[in-house]
Amino acid sequence: MFLTKFSLQHYRNYEQVELSTNSNVNIFVGPNAQGKTNLLEAIYVMALTKSHRTHQDKELIGWNSEQAFLHAEVNKKYGPCKLDLQITQKGKKAKINGLEQRKLSNFIGAMNVVMFAPEDLEIVKGAPGGRRRFLDMEIGQVQPSYLYDLSQYQKILQQRNHGLKQSIGSGQAGEALLAVWNEQLAQYGVKIMKKRQSFIKKLQHWAETIHKGITNDQESLTIRYAPSFEFPENEDESVLFSQFMIKLSQVKDQELRRGITLVGPHRDDLLFFINEKEVQTYGSQGQQRTTALSLKLAEIELIHGEVGEYPLLLLDDVLSELDEYRQTQLIRTFQRKVQTFITTTGLESVHLDKLDDASVFHVLEGKVSSRS
Repeated sequence: MFLTKFSLQHYRNYEQVELSTNSNVNIFVGPNAQGKTNLLEAIYVMALTKSHRTHQDKELIGWNSEQAFLHAEVNKKYGPCKLDLQITQKGKKAKINGLEQRKLSNFIGAMNVVMFAPEDLEIVKGAPGGRRRFLDMEIGQVQPSYLYDLSQYQKILQQRNHGLKQSIGSGQAGEALLAVWNEQLAQYGVKIMKKRQSFIKKLQHWAETIHKGITNDQESLTIRYAPSFEFPENEDESVLFSQFMIKLSQVKDQELRRGITLVGPHRDDLLFFINEKEVQTYGSQGQQRTTALSLKLAEIELIHGEVGEYPLLLLDDVLSELDEYRQTQLIRTFQRKVQTFITTTGLESVHLDKLDDASVFHVLEGKVSSRS
């Protein structure tokens, strides 16, 4: 997968910019707060139709503008692909090769990316919600049907929580309505949990190997799925559905008292262990950072295995935070395999001498200029 052209209009601090990105490594260099991260964010948004920095789409639209336009041209194994995304105050419209997509989930996956940014450390040491978001975004790239299941689940969850707050479920009519919600919640919840379980197993395979390489075989990384109730790996969906329903019946009284749904994938978590010690609690900051790095590098290999080609790698101001050895490992990982986009305030941390094909772009006040 190779991004050859990329253009923005009315996106954040960019009135208009058009870039030819024909190098294996594309480096955006400039002082802080000039728009470097906005460029990487825009590539990420083109792939996932969502930002990794905000839930508010209106923040992506430039000042005094009503809409933003993004365009990308990508060479894939089966040929060139043109992508267009329009972001308005009311929603988004997406096109693949000029054809408007009825659902955004049909657009997601046309271009795959892996973003590595300083805030990714929160995946390891932050709240469970960040880890669930990580799972949702990454699984959605390789299995767009997952996003549909997740969307349906979230709608049902919202309705059910509203009903629980109103104490629906205590009368006969309420009991019947709660039973319908339970069945729908379990139906989509099991699909989501099965896909998460499968994804985590594949991620573990790659992350363990990569982590050993980064740490010179000194550390062994284990990733474990922590669902809200016992969820055996190889059980049939119908069995898991029954277990989900049983669990919902067991916590019914407690849910009515608290007004929230206590069981389901919205309460899942991921646990990380280095040499069998939990990283979130007992790991050093260096171990937490290396765990996050291993996860991101594992994503690259996992996406390649799922879709048959490597994703784009987006490195937002992370090289300066890595020591010399980890920088070298990262460069070796992406060189000649993955087209990479890097932001940095200075070129001293990039090691241009180790890169075969690199282009450097200067970013200043929402303007981008190339240099040789």
